[in-house]
Amino acid sequence: MEAPWSREEFVDRLRAVGEAKYHDKHPFHVRMHRGELSPPEVRGWIANRFYYQKMIPVKDALILSKLPNREDRRRWIQRILDHDGRGDDEGGIEAWLRLGEAAGIPRAALLDERHVVPGVRFAVDAYVHFCRLEPWWVAVASSLTELFAPDLVARRIRVFEEHYPWVRPEGLAYFRQRLHQAPRDAEHGLELVVRAAPTRADQERTVAALSFKCDVLWALLDAVERAGPA
Repeated sequence: MEAPWSREEFVDRLRAVGEAKYHDKHPFHVRMHRGELSPPEVRGWIANRFYYQKMIPVKDALILSKLPNREDRRRWIQRILDHDGRGDDEGGIEAWLRLGEAAGIPRAALLDERHVVPGVRFAVDAYVHFCRLEPWWVAVASSLTELFAPDLVARRIRVFEEHYPWVRPEGLAYFRQRLHQAPRDAEHGLELVVRAAPTRADQERTVAALSFKCDVLWALLDAVERAGPA
């Protein structure tokens, strides 16, 4: 039996997954960042990504139901509230709907999922199914793409402001919220995974889970790119 990695090496290996496979490297994102997408292509991405956004609190509820520790459940539930909203905070799903409206997509067209292509639906549903079936700590590991999200989100805000000014600025509120939500979530998720994976086999399983999630995000963009403009 191989010795477990040190905490530092374990975290480095998780981060290496993002450096190699995070979807900021996908050709569609590369074109987005260069300002090369047409308005219909941007709208197609927004409309399809909405299906992913609306399923995030579902996968988080599945993970929440399996977390064994009360304090961790109390922290994890904030993820659901961030997306579904609570009280005066309408949440991230509403913010994404407003992004769609700011880009010229009728709210009804997002809600009825008329633009969601089969490949996107398959990839997102596979991720939710993964979180339903796997042990809680493996499902948490798959969420650690949040380690890499803040840099991408900050860049996306700049890209939209510079290259896609036809998207009304109020539509970027979702991305601004994630600038502080994602690092907080990543810190907690990493803490959980390091604590729950003491053996080399456990550690390798968590790295594989994160790699799978990167594959999901990559497959989502593959489907959007092949489908073309909405």
